[in-house]
Amino acid sequence: MNAPGTIEVGFLGTGLMGAPMAGNLARAGHTVRVWNRTRAKAETLASDGVVVADDPADAVESADVVFTMLSNGPAVEAVLFGTGVVEALPSGCTVVDTSSIPPATARDHATRLAARGVAHLDAPVSGGTVGARRGELAIMVGGPDDAFTRVAPLLTVLGRPVRVGPSGCGQLVKLANQTIVGATIVAVAEAMLLCRVGGADPAAMREALTGGFADSRIFQEHGRRMLERDWEPGGPSAMQLKDLVTVEAMAAELGLELDMAATALEVYRSLVEHGGADLDHSAALLELERRNGIGENPR
Repeated sequence: MNAPGTIEVGFLGTGLMGAPMAGNLARAGHTVRVWNRTRAKAETLASDGVVVADDPADAVESADVVFTMLSNGPAVEAVLFGTGVVEALPSGCTVVDTSSIPPATARDHATRLAARGVAHLDAPVSGGTVGARRGELAIMVGGPDDAFTRVAPLLTVLGRPVRVGPSGCGQLVKLANQTIVGATIVAVAEAMLLCRVGGADPAAMREALTGGFADSRIFQEHGRRMLERDWEPGGPSAMQLKDLVTVEAMAAELGLELDMAATALEVYRSLVEHGGADLDHSAALLELERRNGIGENPR
């Protein structure tokens, strides 16, 4: 029998983000069963008391709450509805999809799960691998208020959850987040390049602007990565591109012209086409260097 306050959790997808999130839930005292397509990535969680399931349905069959952290909408669709998961979900449980997928897909999943007596929250996150490890993710949640209240004790282990509206709205706010992130990273990369080519020290520029109106977490973290040329992915460029493509589609659906998002999309599309898919999204700097015929900055 579980200790009072312990929640049975199934967690599907233990990649860069999912693994630290599942580990944090287990260390908080909850019973966590995980599944990952590449089992070896899940087995690293055994030291946290996590149980590794052989298949997705086994991971969820006794869960009160099921988390998904998968690469995109088709992956979530395939795992939830094509592997026996939906049939194994206990009636009355709640699915919390922390993946970044289109709002319409999230609403469709919510409708289909509700027909089986299962609640659904779309709860994409922001904060990268650092935020996931520290339990400091920004979590934007769409779905019923009662379901949000039920899972809030788990979400607060992972970061700072805010319910932003009905089903699909979590994903919509994540698109807003990715618009800001993508456009700002490109702006920081342009500033770095401007200073480097113009003769100012980019590192000194970063120091000089700290605390001013241009300062931000992106300026600090991704500016550091650009200076150190640290492209180890916290947020892979392929995922940034995927989200900006969804922003473009959503803007078209709403009849909006979003020029900053369109510019960022074009930069990331070209970066990925030139081999940068698995690099951190701060590698937008590499794409700007390529366009301008500028080689690697000496270190």
